[in-house]
Amino acid sequence: MLVTFGEIMLRLATPGFQRLRQATRLEVTFGGGEANVAASVANYGLPVEYVTRLPANDLGRACMAFLRSYGVGTRHIATGGNRIGIYFLETGAAQRGSQVIYDRAGSALAEIQTGMIDWPTVFEGAQWFHWTGITPAISEGAAAVCLEAVQAARAAGLTVSCDLNYRAKLWKWGRSASEVMPELVALSHVAVGNEEDAEKVFGIKPEGVDVKAGKVAAKAYESVARQIQERFPSLNTVAITLRGSLSASHNTWSGMMRHEGRVYTAPTYDIVPIVDRVGGGDSFVGGLIYGLSTFPDPQRALEFAVAASCLKHSVPGDFNLVTVAEVEKLMGGDASGRVSR
Repeated sequence: MLVTFGEIMLRLATPGFQRLRQATRLEVTFGGGEANVAASVANYGLPVEYVTRLPANDLGRACMAFLRSYGVGTRHIATGGNRIGIYFLETGAAQRGSQVIYDRAGSALAEIQTGMIDWPTVFEGAQWFHWTGITPAISEGAAAVCLEAVQAARAAGLTVSCDLNYRAKLWKWGRSASEVMPELVALSHVAVGNEEDAEKVFGIKPEGVDVKAGKVAAKAYESVARQIQERFPSLNTVAITLRGSLSASHNTWSGMMRHEGRVYTAPTYDIVPIVDRVGGGDSFVGGLIYGLSTFPDPQRALEFAVAASCLKHSVPGDFNLVTVAEVEKLMGGDASGRVSR
């Protein structure tokens, strides 16, 4: 069983590619990094419990019903606080990038405190715990509870994974990511990031390679994965997603992984047009957790993660609603998108 912990938000998105200032209505759903991972893994058929804190009102209840509808367990969600966090999404197109505006100050999760979650009970029967760098960025209390969770997961013998997920807009409560994240990452076994996270959180850059925007290569980031593992010896796996942004509508997508001293690389997919890239990194993490939990071959696990997250770019909303069969079909080389009859 997988357990994830973090904040799920009300997602208010403009229809199609409208700008926020021209939209007269917004599409309502829910999403958030750790919840997105939980939904991916549950969608592949593995048991999942998601832990957060939600207000005891109709929005909180709607959110829990939404999670349950995708097979995500909610029995350890704490109730309290006055509001759910919100994010507004304006989806970009062509050369205009997407925009996210957060409205999550004072949310139920931002006001969480240590002792509110009974972690030993949460981890009964679990094998894996996942957290992201978004959670400790939200508030001092959320950072403390995240550390409490990671320590409890290690004590219970779980595999601990993290997504570095640097969000500059969130680190406002008094300490920086570079001050808070090392203690958490040092207790983890698996770390995932994109081509920028390692530099922005730890100051780690590719060695001897000139990396240009839109042209990211796995070879360039082998040294990044190695440097992260040298700094945090507990990490037996470091994976990096490789996004080449040619425009908001056209990306290339791949990934590399350094696992137990060996380097693995995945095929590169050309994604055009992009329907919704929000949650793309989370879908990679969900695919990687499923792959490492299911396949004995690390190469296959990485290829599953990259193919799964490639397909996520075709799915509106935060959650990656694709099947194992669809992912394996793409892994097998069928990228035609033909109608299945």
